[in-house]
Amino acid sequence: MTKDKNAVLMRRATYASVTVAFALISIKFFAYVMTGSVALLSSLIDSVLDSLASILNFIAVRHALSPADEEHRFGHGKAEPLAGLGQATFIMGSSLFLIFEAINRFVNPRQIEHSNVGIMVMLISLLATVLLVLYQRHVVKQTGSIAIKADSIHYFSDIALNIGVILALLMSSYAGWTMADPVVALLIAFYIIYSAWQIVKQSLDQLMDRELSEQDREKIEKIILEHEGVVSQHELRTRASGMDIFIQTHLEMEGEISLNDAHRIADDVEKKLQTAFPNADIIIHQDPVGLE
Repeated sequence: MTKDKNAVLMRRATYASVTVAFALISIKFFAYVMTGSVALLSSLIDSVLDSLASILNFIAVRHALSPADEEHRFGHGKAEPLAGLGQATFIMGSSLFLIFEAINRFVNPRQIEHSNVGIMVMLISLLATVLLVLYQRHVVKQTGSIAIKADSIHYFSDIALNIGVILALLMSSYAGWTMADPVVALLIAFYIIYSAWQIVKQSLDQLMDRELSEQDREKIEKIILEHEGVVSQHELRTRASGMDIFIQTHLEMEGEISLNDAHRIADDVEKKLQTAFPNADIIIHQDPVGLE
């Protein structure tokens, strides 16, 4: 049931992301035509790439949620980190374009026009983006989805971007500092590059089967050793694939107990681990204590 609820949440998050992205493209294009601001252009380009990344996310999440089949016994969860790498590519591309445009505006300064229109549009964009990020973070907290988390990081960078564009429009139009426009665009570009690198690291961790966090591993060991029938454990291996995690371990028990008792103990431990990690696929091997 928990997995079904998580799947619904993840699908809704992708719908929300695509909808917001296309809405922001429309109003930012209008504002850029009115103002000619390179900072606003940077926000428009980022929204276009947001829409592409969100569509990629939309497809990847649906594939990741597909049940395991004969050719993919461990499911399709790694579609999520692959989508994360795809998003990072889009983000890096947008950042390089922004840097180029900002440098060009340093060389060829331009006065901002109709700044009030641009400011109003960016305030609307800021509100929509904040609401989307709050919803995405709720979904990530419930599901642990790396694809939704990557999308959330991307849109969170948009919040900084929107605030920066508003400040650039205000300083250029009311303080007469025309260099504020390209300066803000450059700062935004470097911040987006940093965000993209965070997404790359998280995606590679899953693709390379990195162990779960030390905190999670300690939690797993504690649950195992709390059972009175378990003397010790070894060979604990963990990894994540999308919102699913995989746990493998060897339980050490007294060698004199029956096979039925060993099986019952392993089942008890598995149930407790399943309660703590609802999306876990657990494999337990039983060993007599002291066996080399």
